[in-house]
Amino acid sequence: MLNYILRRLGYGLVILIGVNLITFLLFFTVNTPDDMARLNIGGKRVTPEQIEKWKVERGYDKPMLLNAKADGVEKLTNTVFWDRSVSLFAFKFGRADNASGGDIGYQIRQRMGVSLQLTVPIFVLGLLASVIFALWLVMFRGTPMDFWGVVLCVVMMSISSLFYIIVGQYLFSRVAKLAPISGYAPGLEAVRFLLLPIALMLVASLAGQARFFRTLFLEESGKDYVRTARAKGLSEAVVMGRHVLRNAMLPIITTAGGALPGLFMGGLLTESFFGIPGLGSYTVDAIASQDFAIVRAMVFLGAVLYIISNILIDITYTLADPRVRMQ
Repeated sequence: MLNYILRRLGYGLVILIGVNLITFLLFFTVNTPDDMARLNIGGKRVTPEQIEKWKVERGYDKPMLLNAKADGVEKLTNTVFWDRSVSLFAFKFGRADNASGGDIGYQIRQRMGVSLQLTVPIFVLGLLASVIFALWLVMFRGTPMDFWGVVLCVVMMSISSLFYIIVGQYLFSRVAKLAPISGYAPGLEAVRFLLLPIALMLVASLAGQARFFRTLFLEESGKDYVRTARAKGLSEAVVMGRHVLRNAMLPIITTAGGALPGLFMGGLLTESFFGIPGLGSYTVDAIASQDFAIVRAMVFLGAVLYIISNILIDITYTLADPRVRMQ
């Protein structure tokens, strides 16, 4: 297993290098440091002196890839590419391009906990609810209850999550006054601000996952070992829980593992609409203000989390199914 993990980490490193190079080329091909300075300084009249000052403060005054004026190793290290791209592998994210020029690493550490407070309950409760609902539909397969349950899932899937957010804010915040419409407070006070977005995102994500899991469970419930279990006189609830669910764990693990990067990266729409200061709103604000330093950092962080989640998925496969071996 150790050899397998090391090999996967090696593959992941190659992928990270590719993502990093492509991201760097895209950002600095589309926009030069002078263009970024004009965007972030703002105003109709931006003087060359202001542009040069902005570039010096953020390290964009250095050569892009090779510093011919430097000596030795500094030919490579005293460049924009090293400061803004290679340094990401040491998780040194540098300063933001915006007017505040804040430390990106500090913001990520502060905001990641806020995002986890929102996304972990949505992930855990959503997975449990969708699995239970899907098992319930399969237990009553072929009945009106199953039919109308599938219809409800299709209707809910057809509605945008943005609709749930807007309607939920209007009904529960403006009309019923049950929860704040937006904002955040640290500590236990955070519960008051997070309950509504968590509830709305649970409703928005339930239908799609439940319908997918229902398809998995239906396929498993028609196999020979399930018919044998029923022939032994086991109740339908025992058959569903002990046999069908257990043998459908691999696709469930894949779905759950694929959502892990999103736990740390936060919810883009949810955090923005509810004013939650997590990584999702941080990314949206950076895109809106064209802060390329923050966007590059978030792209790199997302790639790291995606690679780690895939390795964890493979390891979990061996725990869920003894037939799976890491070769």
